[in-house]
Amino acid sequence: MSAAQAHALTVAELAAIAQVMKRVGAGVQGPLLASLIAGGKSNLTFKLSDGVSSWVLRTPPRTGRTPSAHDVAREFRVTSALSGTDVPVARPVALEEDESLIGGPFAIAEFATGRTIQTRAQLDELDERTISAVAVELVTVLATLHQVDPAVIGLGQFGRFDAYAERQLKRWAGQWELVAPPGLTERGNRVAAHLAERIPRQLTASVVHGDYRIDNTLLAADPAGALRVAAVVDWELSTIGDPVADVAMMCAYRESAFDLIIGAPSAWTSPRLPGALELAARYEAVGGERLNDFGFHLALAYFKIAAIAAGIDYRLRAGAVSGEGFATAGESVPVYLELADRALRKRLPRRGAARRPRPGEVTGRRRRVSRARRTRGGRRSRRDRGRAVPTECGRHPGRAWGRCAAAPRPPSTT
Repeated sequence: MSAAQAHALTVAELAAIAQVMKRVGAGVQGPLLASLIAGGKSNLTFKLSDGVSSWVLRTPPRTGRTPSAHDVAREFRVTSALSGTDVPVARPVALEEDESLIGGPFAIAEFATGRTIQTRAQLDELDERTISAVAVELVTVLATLHQVDPAVIGLGQFGRFDAYAERQLKRWAGQWELVAPPGLTERGNRVAAHLAERIPRQLTASVVHGDYRIDNTLLAADPAGALRVAAVVDWELSTIGDPVADVAMMCAYRESAFDLIIGAPSAWTSPRLPGALELAARYEAVGGERLNDFGFHLALAYFKIAAIAAGIDYRLRAGAVSGEGFATAGESVPVYLELADRALRKRLPRRGAARRPRPGEVTGRRRRVSRARRTRGGRRSRRDRGRAVPTECGRHPGRAWGRCAAAPRPPSTT
């Protein structure tokens, strides 16, 4: 049985979906048809059509569901909040949490036209100039996400504003203890211990995607023919966190060992794309957050991927899963542990630590206000343009909610 057949939506389920859409005024004009776009390890993604308009439906797998990894309600909430910003997302349409309709909750969004670049072969269809431009576009969109104030868009209670690295390390060290492969347990424990000794102070907080790379975007040509990000997708791991960690996770996926988890040569591991440190530098160059303590966050990202791969291998050894990306995932675990060790040993420079703070930038001590903002009627600096004017942190006047990791959690604006 093919994946499309195994996950097919029935006529009755499609009728129930149509009723949910009509309740929110989606304008369904006829019986819905569904085709599976993606399925397996992540949420199931269907293209819906009534013959006139198209939408996308996301729902957890019918079996083997992990709530934290398949949270379509979380996706719907964050994309709804971001739809009014400069971050490109598919416009949300409806969320249904009644699992009796199709066997699980589901979220529907407008269909975003674009192409996915998932495999090495798909990336190789692009020339060098286009690939270089796409790399800049990707980090520019991520920087734009990190500049959005969570409280202003109604995500003030979307997650904690502090201790992101501590919480991530605690979670993934605990996961490692459960799934560590024989012979690698102590090695992973040493990496976790070394990370615990080096946790840096978090300087800022923002919405983080948690799984950002080229294959979690849709690309479309602009009027000039250049490829732009039409929509960022797969937001189920998003939260409030440290933007430096978000960049580090993106960079950690660039290692060739990631292909062992995917089960095939992927686009994001291609040597034609910029390397991890070059991507980080480009992110800063387009106006992203200063990547302080980047070596630590890169090591933590490598350890996290090692734990993820170990979990896949654990389920394989238990006979719970099979297929592409499962049989070879375990081979990547020692590679990622070595990469984590190496990142900690190198003690990569605290990127930008020697620079003076930029105008309007939040540092650990105070928020600098640009001369333009003081003398031109509150005009925002170039770095701050495009942001909604935020409310201030009650503990640190002049410092915005969502830009201050030291501030208490803001009141909900939802």
